Amino acid sequence: MPTRDNPEKYLRWRVVAGDPARRRRRRWPVGTLGSGLTEVPGGGRGPAGPWHRVFVGRMVVAAESVRWLRHLLDHPVTLARVRRIDIVVDEWRIPQRGWSGRLGPVPHLLAHRIRLPRRDQGQVRIGLDLRWSVPLRSVLAAVLPLLTPVRPLPAPASPDVTAQDVLPDWLGAGPNQAAVAGELPGDADIRPHDVVLRPDGAEPVFAADPSPLATDPVPAAPAAPGEEPYRALLAVDRAGAVAVARALPRTTPVLIDVEHAVPAGRYGPFGPDTPRAELRFATGPGEPDWRILGPGGVDRTGTLERPWLTEEEQAALAGIGSVECRLVPGRQPAREVTLLLHLIAAGLPVYAPELPPACRAYLVDEVVALVTSEPPGRYATPLDREVRAVRQRRAVLRGHGRAFRLAALAAPAFPGVPTLPSVSVLLVTRRLSHVVAAVAAIEAQSYPTLEIVLCLHGVASTPELRSRLAGCTRPVQIHEVPAAQSFGAALGTATARARGSLVTKVDDDDTYGPEHVWDLVLARYHSGATLVGKAAEFVHLAALNTTVRRDAGAPESYTTAVAGGTMLISRGDLEELGGWRPVPRSVDRGLIDRVRRAGGLVYRTHPLGYVYHRRHAGHTWDPGLEYFLRGGGTQWSGLPRHPEFGTAPDGGDQAGAAPHRADRIGAALTGADQAGVAPGAVFEVGTGPGGMGEVGTGPGAVTEEARRGSDGDRVAEHHRS
Repeated sequence: MPTRDNPEKYLRWRVVAGDPARRRRRRWPVGTLGSGLTEVPGGGRGPAGPWHRVFVGRMVVAAESVRWLRHLLDHPVTLARVRRIDIVVDEWRIPQRGWSGRLGPVPHLLAHRIRLPRRDQGQVRIGLDLRWSVPLRSVLAAVLPLLTPVRPLPAPASPDVTAQDVLPDWLGAGPNQAAVAGELPGDADIRPHDVVLRPDGAEPVFAADPSPLATDPVPAAPAAPGEEPYRALLAVDRAGAVAVARALPRTTPVLIDVEHAVPAGRYGPFGPDTPRAELRFATGPGEPDWRILGPGGVDRTGTLERPWLTEEEQAALAGIGSVECRLVPGRQPAREVTLLLHLIAAGLPVYAPELPPACRAYLVDEVVALVTSEPPGRYATPLDREVRAVRQRRAVLRGHGRAFRLAALAAPAFPGVPTLPSVSVLLVTRRLSHVVAAVAAIEAQSYPTLEIVLCLHGVASTPELRSRLAGCTRPVQIHEVPAAQSFGAALGTATARARGSLVTKVDDDDTYGPEHVWDLVLARYHSGATLVGKAAEFVHLAALNTTVRRDAGAPESYTTAVAGGTMLISRGDLEELGGWRPVPRSVDRGLIDRVRRAGGLVYRTHPLGYVYHRRHAGHTWDPGLEYFLRGGGTQWSGLPRHPEFGTAPDGGDQAGAAPHRADRIGAALTGADQAGVAPGAVFEVGTGPGGMGEVGTGPGAVTEEARRGSDGDRVAEHHRS
């Protein structure tokens, strides 16, 4: 029997990952012919012992796509140790022309070879030579950022997660995630594990002479007396179900890996004649586990052992507007709902009116309500259908995404450790008359961990303003900078005062829906982009008191421009880029240029929840009203009256114009504490119950400072004065 000290050794091994029905005849390197072959999914032969006791001199991995390469992380073959590896990805497409990925850290790397296709899509070949062997899983985790954007959410503190004898398909790979088989290693100097994932929830078994199997062997003594070897134990399975071990038996929502579940470029269609597809689960032996039938010859089948969608399946469903499933059997509830979640994440709203209780138990309440509710009828507006799709995906990402759900499950064991990245909202303004309304709108955001950094540019705070802001349930910092400072320098001052892991800009008279900040955080999560934002697609023309919807570029896609006032970036990334340029205008364009020069990506999410306001005058870029009226898009008198924009209560009348902005938020801060605040250049107010980590309520309309220019190729900005 092979052991850690005496592993099972092979000179060569081959691994194939892809759809069995599409597997091609492959020309393997001559030196690997006749070696072992593992097929994922499927069979092929395996080693005599477990994979974590295997050493391979040269391994060749052939994956159909990046998605299949990513899901190799969920297979035990990745626990084998390798010294030389060749990776072939048959179908790869660059996320955005000009982007260059980066090879992640690989221990003991001697040399690497990368060959990308000339036309930005095609086959990719990567080779790595190592001085000492490392687990294949570590190599794949380093290769993925070379092929696809990978950027975890920032966190000031987080627990290490160790999966023992189980590889759930949502686990992913990162510096705080590890997968081991057999006994767990210990450590005398630090608690060796924070969260342990076990397939049965049983107590983990620790090695008597522990050595980390996922890194180089490093002798370690048992944990010191009184220091527990782990803090939280979760029972998991490969289907995505997770439960707190030793707790009362209950079903918890399943987890999914959303970083690779949301396809870039998929948004809509939403028209009344949009094709609909039907999802059918197997009712008898010999049938595929699931089948999606739609017009135009759409006929896709799959297995519940792989409930996620491949790139080919996502492309085949690109013209489908929604999916209806009249019967969900509930025989494999965790896997059935995981398939529904992946369909929604891929941009396909799902209607499943008869969702059985066994399936409902694996979904968060928000998703259950949205999936089982009647979809908009034939005479509903395209906006209503669009809102349904956006709300479903938003609920899936924040309710079932690994980063959020796993942190929530582990939170009781780590009190005080945040479960969401904190956000600082930067408001730089010259107009005191707009401050109270703008702060009230930010306060109404649904995102819980949020602070407001108010920077008064060339104007002084007043006792009346400070007393009114004292009633805000969010933390508010007030800073004053002289008018001689440029707008970019003022933003730099505000950023230096910010305490959030993420920062976003707002203006003082644009309209934002209550989910706006959540939308940006989710876009940052699933896109892997350095900077995310929305397009100025909904534009309110003050001269006509009319809102028009214009074509401002493809939503949910990588781009070169977003509306400046919707930009969100991590503070760490912003400072690494050198921060804001100290210029009086086009600050947003300057930041986007820096992101792209550094090899980062800019991502434009959906446009809902943001209305850009064009005043009568005062814009540095003014193409005239005709520019915004061109194209014949939908128009509203006043503002669109809809909950997504914070201009109507949810479930209320959604037709016609919205109330005037002052009517919506004028009373938001009435009754504030009138106690005076000591004057000075820097103030900090807002110490009520809704601080960083508390939840704000009510509709909202946030604002920002910078403008997007033309349809997709440039950014124009002004500083309101």
